[in-house]
Amino acid sequence: MTSFTLIALLIAASAFFAMAELSLAASRRLKLQQLAEDGDARADRVLRVQEQPGAFFTVVQIGLNTVAILGGIVGEGLLTPPFEAALSYLLSPAQAHALGFICSFASITVLFIIMADLLPKRLAMNEPEGIAMVLVGPMIALTTLLKPLAWVFTTVTEGLIRLLGRPTIRDNRITHADILALAEAGNQAGVVGNAEQQVIENVFELDTRTVESAMTPRDRIVFFLLDDDDRIVRTRIAEEPHSTYLVCDGEVDQVLGYVDTTDLFQRVLRDEKLDLRACHAQEGHLIKKVLIVPDRITLAEVLTQFRQAHEDFAVIVNEYSLVVGVITLNDVMSTVMGSLVAPHDEESIVRREDGSYLADGITPIPDLQRALELEAWPNAGQYDTLAGFLMVMLRRIPRRTDHVYWEGWRFEVMDVDSHRVDQVMITRQAPAQPPAQISA
Repeated sequence: MTSFTLIALLIAASAFFAMAELSLAASRRLKLQQLAEDGDARADRVLRVQEQPGAFFTVVQIGLNTVAILGGIVGEGLLTPPFEAALSYLLSPAQAHALGFICSFASITVLFIIMADLLPKRLAMNEPEGIAMVLVGPMIALTTLLKPLAWVFTTVTEGLIRLLGRPTIRDNRITHADILALAEAGNQAGVVGNAEQQVIENVFELDTRTVESAMTPRDRIVFFLLDDDDRIVRTRIAEEPHSTYLVCDGEVDQVLGYVDTTDLFQRVLRDEKLDLRACHAQEGHLIKKVLIVPDRITLAEVLTQFRQAHEDFAVIVNEYSLVVGVITLNDVMSTVMGSLVAPHDEESIVRREDGSYLADGITPIPDLQRALELEAWPNAGQYDTLAGFLMVMLRRIPRRTDHVYWEGWRFEVMDVDSHRVDQVMITRQAPAQPPAQISA
């Protein structure tokens, strides 16, 4: 009975060390930090151990190896005689002893694998933070008790790690890939909704998406000329209402500034004429200085410039100082919020009932990539929109009925308005079609 009790204690000890090791390694720092901020001192202790886990794991290995050796010694003496006695009725004494030893070894091994390894590790994986907080106190006490021995083993181990050129301290930095992975896991678990997950992904895309992917392009800019009279200004506001209008001198590339609709309405309410040239000549005039940004900066960079300039509107120019579009703070926020704020009829890419897509030519490539689940694009970096992709693939301005095949999809130009690709039909490519083909 004493031997059985000893085996039970050894299994319990082995399970303790196995759970302590795996729970510490599997514990999520974010969850532990939240628990620590809520006042749980045990979570804070686990975090401190994670920062310097060398001595902790050394004590775990000392315990596991010691228990394994003792388990073999005790197990052989405990189970070999009963097995040998049972087999002696069928075999010779020598054969019964040999087979009894094998049966004893196998029984003890199976018992330790299941009760001291598999079961405790599964429990530790299912609730790593909770188990780590329960076991961290006893483990710290053991680490303190075995500190001299642990120091020797830890020093030798770290020396070998340095010889291999590997880091001796765990890298606890959290990258955007980690956050995206957590968001995806939350979405699959039903904790994070599809729209919320998309918002998180969009936030991290601000560093890679250029302003051209969210701007109002040149041909859609509504602007006033400096010489426009009161009637023209009022008519344009009524026909194409916006919150902000560019003011140009003769052409759109000669930008003087911009006017707010609020300021214009105040003048209308005061029965004042909307004379832009007169306003431009006045001190503290109606026309405000506009922020000019290059076309290759990212959305994150334009947000920084908005904040520094205390503006929410900017003109985008290319390397030849030609205006290519305008962008507002609302455009950037709409890119982040996606379907949470964009009405269905204003989406740039719409899924049809048959599984195909109808997309606007100015659909940003990241949005297209997400909808079609495509990872690779040809000549990446040379274009930002679907129209740019078609131009690069066709090597000319697209015409109606032109189509391009890429990675299992067929892109067909449905409508072109004055050299601008307006609508593109995207359908699944037939299996027999080669992976990439261009047709006109």
